[in-house]
Amino acid sequence: MCNAIAVLGTASDVGKSIVATALCRIFRNAGIDVAPFKAQNMSNNSGVTPDGLEMGRAQIVQAEAARVAPTADMNPVLLKPNTDTGAQVVLQGKVSSTESAKGYFRDTSKWAAAAFESLHRLMEKHELLVIEGAGSCAEMNLYERDFVNFRTAREAGASVILVADIDRGGVFAQVVGTLSVIPPEDRLLVKGVIINRFRGDIELFRDGMEMIEKMAGIPVLGVIPYFRGFTIDAEDAVPLSAKVDPTAGPASGKIGVAVIYFPHISNFTDLSPLEEDSGVDLHYLHYPRSLDGYHMLVLPGSKNVRGDLDWLRSMGWEEEIMKFRRRGGLIMGICGGFQMLGESIADPYGLEGEPGRSSALGLLPVATELEREKYLSNSVGRAVEGGARASGYEIHMGRTAVSGACTPFLHVTGRNGVGVEDTDGVVSVDERVIGTYFHGVFDEPGLRSMLLRRAGGGYASVAAATNRRSELDGKYDMLAEHFSRHLDLGKVFALAGQPVPEVKN
Repeated sequence: MCNAIAVLGTASDVGKSIVATALCRIFRNAGIDVAPFKAQNMSNNSGVTPDGLEMGRAQIVQAEAARVAPTADMNPVLLKPNTDTGAQVVLQGKVSSTESAKGYFRDTSKWAAAAFESLHRLMEKHELLVIEGAGSCAEMNLYERDFVNFRTAREAGASVILVADIDRGGVFAQVVGTLSVIPPEDRLLVKGVIINRFRGDIELFRDGMEMIEKMAGIPVLGVIPYFRGFTIDAEDAVPLSAKVDPTAGPASGKIGVAVIYFPHISNFTDLSPLEEDSGVDLHYLHYPRSLDGYHMLVLPGSKNVRGDLDWLRSMGWEEEIMKFRRRGGLIMGICGGFQMLGESIADPYGLEGEPGRSSALGLLPVATELEREKYLSNSVGRAVEGGARASGYEIHMGRTAVSGACTPFLHVTGRNGVGVEDTDGVVSVDERVIGTYFHGVFDEPGLRSMLLRRAGGGYASVAAATNRRSELDGKYDMLAEHFSRHLDLGKVFALAGQPVPEVKN
């Protein structure tokens, strides 16, 4: 019989995903067959499973930490916002519909049924599930329609751990307030509290821990300090550590990379290898500014390509992009950003908004039309120039056709484990504008180095010599070690219904 432990939060962005990731690796290192689960995720940061289905990146990260292959059952409902009030619904890995917030929440029984079907499939396959909740578990106006938090915990028979963020302040109110408003039957499921993102001398908070335990009537399982020296992919927002609209330009002696921060930015983890590279200074730019001093400009993915293109123009970005192009800077578009660099984008079915066609930036001789069927693939290949290895995933609804002089960016040699002979993307005649559908294009060190050298010349970095994916396993162990030092593992394992072995980190 599968056991389950549920990680629920006092609010959004308190660190539930990171806590769940750490627990997955801690349990796996103890020899337990563990898998992650989140009934519903709201994020434009998604990925492709080995069998070609779509799921949220957070659960892919947790599956990697658990050393199991990610499956769509681990995140059966994925909401991908494409307007302020609407989202595409991906159900068990495939696009189901586009819903307004009002329409989605009118009756959640359909989504809950699919989520619990996936939950029980996972419970049949694994010894233990680490369940992640969504947002605050105590949104009382949505409580009856919320199937992600306590309803999932009840369905799985899970013990609940409540996560609170002390860094944002009000940690006593977070914990006690949450427990005071939820129904008594759900209150009984909460077996412990994790205080996350602590700064300073933990000894000064000992009395605080005792006060929380007395007021809440449950144990504090651990106080987790901020961790430094390594990063784990964020779930659904550009990480807090990112440089967003900094006052100064890029640092001298580094490759300056500017990323346009679209309102509906997606798959921003494409840029993580650059953010972690000591030879790069990466800036996310929302407001237009001169791109003097930058070597590369990246137009990332977007969940509403024509809408974000309109925003780009309304903000005044087009003029700065054209100046950068004339100056000879390297421009790279990934997925939706690739489509924006072309000549036109058509959405005849209204998949991302009103049906219609938009003139794009005209920097690449391609035209895109959005189609109903989403293209999903884990893909590998090599750069046309130089042969550097490329690996990543493709996830898009657009089909892009070449309409003028250019060369392919990549030779594609495999998709979803099947050998192919194909190409991806295009490169302008002068090699200063590149478009690709490969998410994760900067993960491979050889290709990343080639692109950065082309952008800034003379590029050399220790980080560039390492495949980012090969580093992740070590980071998960570092995360598990960090949490293990500050958790009462005996109590955590007991809540998970597992014996307490000597944990190997």
